[in-house]
Amino acid sequence: MAKILVIHGAGMDMRGKVQVEVFGKMTLPEYDAAIRGFARDLGVEVEIFHSNIEGEVINRLYAAHDDSTIGGCLINPAGFTRGYPALNAAIAGVRFPVIEVHISNPAKRGLISDVLAAGRGGVSGFGLAGYELALRGMKGLLAAS
Repeated sequence: MAKILVIHGAGMDMRGKVQVEVFGKMTLPEYDAAIRGFARDLGVEVEIFHSNIEGEVINRLYAAHDDSTIGGCLINPAGFTRGYPALNAAIAGVRFPVIEVHISNPAKRGLISDVLAAGRGGVSGFGLAGYELALRGMKGLLAAS
């Protein structure tokens, strides 16, 4: 089975340090460890990438597009959720499905995601379990293709 790229967007490195009332006390390295555990339990391989710079995220998506070992992508756009048309164009243009993941529900905070419209689908509001749900969904998409 192809590898799943997991992208953490702008501000994810601040998890567990700010807005803990919204996102909880887990830090990004703790998220990554949990995601790797979910992937291991599901029998899928993940590669995890984080950047606070939109262009770096776009470059990683395009590099993944050219990498035949990458079959899909989960992205928590975080600070890139709204107002980043170049990122959305990259998500819409890659050859593999992209699923958006949010720990909280952005709509509850008045944010309607631009990324959701560019990708295959999304999971939000389920906390860390949302990553497991998205990995399960992606595994199913990859198996069906």
